[in-house]
Amino acid sequence: MGISSGGGLAAAIALMARDRKGPELHGQLLICPMLDDRNQTPSTYQFEGMGIWDRQSNLTGWAALLGNQRGGTDVSPYAAPSRAQNLSNLPPAYIDVGSTETFRDEAIDYAQRIWQAGGAAELHVWSGGFHGFTFLAPQTALSKFAVEASKNWYRRLLASRRI
Repeated sequence: MGISSGGGLAAAIALMARDRKGPELHGQLLICPMLDDRNQTPSTYQFEGMGIWDRQSNLTGWAALLGNQRGGTDVSPYAAPSRAQNLSNLPPAYIDVGSTETFRDEAIDYAQRIWQAGGAAELHVWSGGFHGFTFLAPQTALSKFAVEASKNWYRRLLASRRI
């Protein structure tokens, strides 16, 4: 499980576990995940200067991790999971993102690419949700629905596996 940059880290761990043939992961729970260092999706421009994590924050965050390599051609998918060419054979993913946040389009793209690779992904795009809305506004109906949806996915995941 990971939230924001932790969501990117959780996705990277799933890629690495697959590539190194272990440890076996049973799922990946990615909440508003930070996946793509290129910062070129429509939502990164659409919400520039808005919200708690905008395009400039994203540029700063990726530069802190990657330095001058940010947005370049040699970025590892273990740093920026959207860079992975192959998303097959990953554990089932739950991907949760707000409709009004910088990471919206990269999260949608990541889910689509998992599906295209034959994998399982459950994608939730919460209308009106902003980056971190479940933590910053936990008492709202939207946050309660989002949290309950992730819990339900997790329960189904555990019920489907003999762990």
